[in-house]
Amino acid sequence: MHSDFRWKQRFQNFQKSLVDFRSALDKTEYTILEQAGLIQLFEVSFELAWKTLKDLLFYEGFEVNSPRETIKQAFASDILSNPEIWLEALEGRNRFSHTYDKKLAEDSIRSIRIRYAPLLFELENTLKKRLNG
Repeated sequence: MHSDFRWKQRFQNFQKSLVDFRSALDKTEYTILEQAGLIQLFEVSFELAWKTLKDLLFYEGFEVNSPRETIKQAFASDILSNPEIWLEALEGRNRFSHTYDKKLAEDSIRSIRIRYAPLLFELENTLKKRLNG
């Protein structure tokens, strides 16, 4: 068995990222800069989420390398629910970081607020329970 230090450390960073992400989600209207900031905060939080899962799975004896593999294994290990939405969020994150247009930004904000943010907060709660277990 591997040390649990790495996933716990990564989880702390994930939680820190969610503080700013939550704050950005509290707004109801966004300037163009604020839209870009919210999208960036989502990207950072999502990145830390899958890497936290990767580290946790490694601790539990699984070798996963990509975000997609990590999401699928985390679902198989009963850590995540809604793998379809997680994979959709992964595709969204990839699309957000490689494309910019006003319509995509507005659609992205809507998806982040309604579909993807709840996944990240659910993961935070799941991992807190595991940590305090």
